[in-house]
Amino acid sequence: MAFLDRARHAQDEFDGRLRGVGHGKYGRILRMARRPTSDEYVKVLEVTALGAAVIGLTGFAIYIFFSQAGPWIWAHLVLAP
Repeated sequence: MAFLDRARHAQDEFDGRLRGVGHGKYGRILRMARRPTSDEYVKVLEVTALGAAVIGLTGFAIYIFFSQAGPWIWAHLVLAP
């Protein structure tokens, strides 16, 4: 099979899948979907930023704890005779 035939076959498969997007089990959801308002978009952005900040600060706190207390824990609890 030549390269152009394979490319045409791949393109036909992709186009066939794209035609079936509005049908099937997800079709109703896609037809009901709408663009969010600017207020909804801002709320989602705020919640996402808050979640990213909480996860980042938690990771930073764990890093600081183990970089400061880790050597003491290792020296006094793990290597203690």
